[in-house]
Amino acid sequence: MTSIQANPSDQADEHGHDDHEHGHDPNLAHHFDSMEQQMDSGKLGMWLFLATEVLFFGVLFVAYAVLRARNPEVFSYASLYLDTIMGGINTCVLILSSLTMALAVRFAQQGRKGLLVLCLWLTMGGAVGFLVIKYFEYSHKIHDHLVWGGTFYEPVDPAQKLLLATPEEALDAPLIDGPQEANAAEARDLAMSQIVNRPEEAASSVKTAALGPAGLSAGPAAAEAAIETTESDGHSGAGHLADPEMPVGTHLFFGIYFCMTGLHGIHVLIGMGVIGWLIWRSQRGDFGPKYNTPVDLGGLYWHIVDLIWIFLFPLFYLIH
Repeated sequence: MTSIQANPSDQADEHGHDDHEHGHDPNLAHHFDSMEQQMDSGKLGMWLFLATEVLFFGVLFVAYAVLRARNPEVFSYASLYLDTIMGGINTCVLILSSLTMALAVRFAQQGRKGLLVLCLWLTMGGAVGFLVIKYFEYSHKIHDHLVWGGTFYEPVDPAQKLLLATPEEALDAPLIDGPQEANAAEARDLAMSQIVNRPEEAASSVKTAALGPAGLSAGPAAAEAAIETTESDGHSGAGHLADPEMPVGTHLFFGIYFCMTGLHGIHVLIGMGVIGWLIWRSQRGDFGPKYNTPVDLGGLYWHIVDLIWIFLFPLFYLIH
């Protein structure tokens, strides 16, 4: 009885490669001919993705430019409430994390597993440190109502609150009992005169530079610092609330500030997830001289995150 011998070509795949062929790299996807082609394709895809990120943040940078061009005094004044030291520390932290990420890529190419894992952990530590510092910055701003929208400026004095309210809000406000009733009545009369004598858009206009916040920012800033030094927790409870020179429209600065820095923080969180995945795979020994594309692509993403912050820092913290 003759045995039927299988055709060796039947065991080969459609590309002519034997699935059991020794020396086949398991990291090479079936639709690539070589590791070099796979790496080049991966880099091209990552650069295209980073281009969309640049376009995404570019829209916000344009919005920032328009708001700042229309409200230069407001932006110069409001930047005084940002902590330049904390922002500078965050910048240094991210720059150092970019260095450790670049070293991680180099060590992956050299197959030095221990140094690769160490540099990835240092990069992760830089990301965590950045977000911790940003948390303290955000909590201080929220504590002092330096936020966006209608909750931005809420004076403690009800009469002053009426003065700063829109005419419609002033007319709808309830009467104030006690010794401040006379001041409240004056504020209500002022609101009535604003309805008659001032156009609606004038309520959001900024004072001229000669009389506005550009010439008065040093005084309120010094008062804010003096109040903060007397607070036990280091935060000012009435610093900007008691500031009579807080210009109309200052919430615009903090609106774009929270939007851009918050979106950047989300990208930092995504980067932490990518770095954590790289650490897990690096500890398994998945990367070496022949295969290190994920580390390289993760490094490219982290560098663009750092680069965006290098633009955000001077635009918000160093403009006064």
